Amino acid sequence: MMNSIDRITNILQRKPVDRIGLMEHFWSDTKRIWAKKDKIPIDVDFGEHFNFDLELSWAFKLTADLNFIPQIIEETEETVLKRDGNGALLRRHKLHDATPEHVDFLVKERKAWEKYTKPLLKATVDRINFDDYRTKKAKAALQNKFFCLSGVNVFESMHPVCGHEHMLVGMALDPDWVKDMVDTYSELIVNLQEILFEKEGKPDGIWYYEDMGFKLRPFMSPAMYDEIIKPGHKKTIDFAKSLDLPVIMHSCGYVETLLPGMMDAGIDCLQVIEVKAGMDLVKLYKQFGQDLSFMGGIDVRVLYSNDKKLIDKELEEKIPYVMKNFGYVLHSDHSIPNNVDYETYKYFIEKGLKLGTY
Repeated sequence: MMNSIDRITNILQRKPVDRIGLMEHFWSDTKRIWAKKDKIPIDVDFGEHFNFDLELSWAFKLTADLNFIPQIIEETEETVLKRDGNGALLRRHKLHDATPEHVDFLVKERKAWEKYTKPLLKATVDRINFDDYRTKKAKAALQNKFFCLSGVNVFESMHPVCGHEHMLVGMALDPDWVKDMVDTYSELIVNLQEILFEKEGKPDGIWYYEDMGFKLRPFMSPAMYDEIIKPGHKKTIDFAKSLDLPVIMHSCGYVETLLPGMMDAGIDCLQVIEVKAGMDLVKLYKQFGQDLSFMGGIDVRVLYSNDKKLIDKELEEKIPYVMKNFGYVLHSDHSIPNNVDYETYKYFIEKGLKLGTY
């Protein structure tokens, strides 16, 4: 049997392996609910418990003003409205994970970006969590797991500063402003990686989070992606490739039409392939499976049902097909929420890996 480092290395190159890979994300309250039901200890590490193949370290802080103490503007039993170090005023739900409501932003156009944000975005050591990276890297090495530096890339760096609406309007009406943000963040990301890797050594790969779509549509046209966003992706991915590091890129939402550009930028694997947004794992495999690996694409809503027959159907329709070219990692198409029973999730991975063993 292969270890996880060799397995994921081969999967990302679509070379023969013993089985498909395994990885997952969970909503923060899932562990709390499972622990409350005495299914799992509250302090358990999911990666160890379920024997995932990858270990991640989110080591960078890209907030503009690291010294800013978030200000609570308004608070109720269920929500809290805060201004953060990006100058963003966001309302978050206190009882469960959800995308925050965008209330207001200090930066809405180029002048505010140049005055308030850009001067703060320097690659300084206080932006790097060396301890987390060092600890997770050592842990992964001890357990023979594939270790990734994870974090956001340029798209997910910009919208926390100015919001999706101002960013997308800027892409249409003042593209040079957004190009400057893309260039600033891509340079910052590369420079932080240079500092981290020189001190602590390289990871096995890089995992970027870039939520570039919503239901049935990406946030931008392929042409706009190619002109504005892809140069930042290419800069960061070219740096990874200069160190022989493969790149996994996550995107929630519909990004099928952006995928040729993302592949041209150099990604090795697409994750998470969200079914309810219109993404189709088997269709993507048919189009791109010779040149791209995949992680996810299993409809998490099937797991909501806690019905083994429905889970069997979902897995049996997809796993035997997408495993053919050795380029697949089992993962839901989102994160596992607390309405999925522990036994259901355990059955899901056991069934998936049984189907996915070569």
